[in-house]
Amino acid sequence: MPTLTEPTQVHFTDLHPQLADFHSEVIAGLARAQKQISPKFFYDQRGSEIFDRICELPEYYPTRTETAILRQSATEMAQLLGPDCLLIEYGSGSSRKVRPLIDQLVSPAGYLAIDISRDHLRSSAETLATQYPDLDVFAVCADYTADFELPAEALEHAANRAIFFPGSTIGNFSPQGAVAFLKLAAGEAGPGGRMLVGVDLKKDPDILHAAYNDAEGVSAEFNKNLLTRINSELGADFDLDAFEHVAFYEPDLGRIEMHLRSPTEQQVRVGDQVVSFETGETIHTENSYKFTVDEFQALAAEAGWLAEKVWTDKGALFSVHCLRTDSRQH
Repeated sequence: MPTLTEPTQVHFTDLHPQLADFHSEVIAGLARAQKQISPKFFYDQRGSEIFDRICELPEYYPTRTETAILRQSATEMAQLLGPDCLLIEYGSGSSRKVRPLIDQLVSPAGYLAIDISRDHLRSSAETLATQYPDLDVFAVCADYTADFELPAEALEHAANRAIFFPGSTIGNFSPQGAVAFLKLAAGEAGPGGRMLVGVDLKKDPDILHAAYNDAEGVSAEFNKNLLTRINSELGADFDLDAFEHVAFYEPDLGRIEMHLRSPTEQQVRVGDQVVSFETGETIHTENSYKFTVDEFQALAAEAGWLAEKVWTDKGALFSVHCLRTDSRQH
């Protein structure tokens, strides 16, 4: 059963994403021919904090570009979402980007943050609730890619629902996975519901390379923190100095790939499992797909969404899309 507590104005629901899921997925991923670990496991408390640092780096254009789009167009976005809207943010993190939108919403029914990082979610939600004392703030600790029920109290006064999914996180899914996820989101939004989604655009590969291989090495720290978490939570003995951060653009697939590479042959113990690495072998930790506007809208249409509006920056680095479900859905 979920547990419910109410610190300050926050209605907090913990659906207890299981550590066992982390263990089983890591073991299964490391047993594959191409070793891999899902990027959703980046975001423990420390990982979330490191990612916040990435967002402030000069090379990392997505956050500042998307934030500028949101600030410039928040009024128009809020008009599309309509009054008495429940705003649902998937992977809410620090809940920073949502603030310009909240500022412009007309009599919002509430803000519902969903994140897998329990401590970071609670802290961020309480901060937001302090800054918006008249706003009902709900927080659900869950894996937003899984199917689960939203708290009934959050839905009680909502005339409609809008999902906020910034940060180009949609690019972490494979194209087929993105369609499946967008279908899930359409069901969550309901008939006539909307989704605001941040989508990174295709651009000069040099810009992409710099964004994922910053001079300060914060992206490398973020990538390697995954091994730190596995050591801490799963009783592993990864030597962080024995792995290298690797990120590159794969133009044929339209994606950045992020890996952890073993420069030497070695063995690592994860609990009672022994994992062998050959020289140069990698753990594939993240994909970040880039799209044209037309490519993303076609993907959304495949999942049942109608493209309503798109905003981009002058340099065409990034886009924010407003999607709508059919009001006749059942």
